[in-house]
Amino acid sequence: MTCQFTSNKISTQQIQQAILSLSDPERISIINWLIQIDRKLWDHEIETDFSDNGPGIKLLERVQKDFKSGRCTSWD
Repeated sequence: MTCQFTSNKISTQQIQQAILSLSDPERISIINWLIQIDRKLWDHEIETDFSDNGPGIKLLERVQKDFKSGRCTSWD
C-alpha cells in the first residue's frame, strides 16, 4: 500500500485511516508490531522505576519490610 500525504507530518487520523484500509493480514502485522513496541516500553518503564534511586524503590522496600514483619499473607 502506498500513501501520499501533502505534508511531512502525518496526523493520527491519517494513520488510522491508512490502517483501516489495510488487508486483514497487514492489519494484524501492524497490531502485533504495536504490541511488541508497547511491551518494550513497559519493560523499560518498569526497569527505570525499580532501578537504583528509581521511584518504585521506596515501594519495593516497604513491601519487603511488610513481608519480613509478617504483615503480608500468601496468595496461595
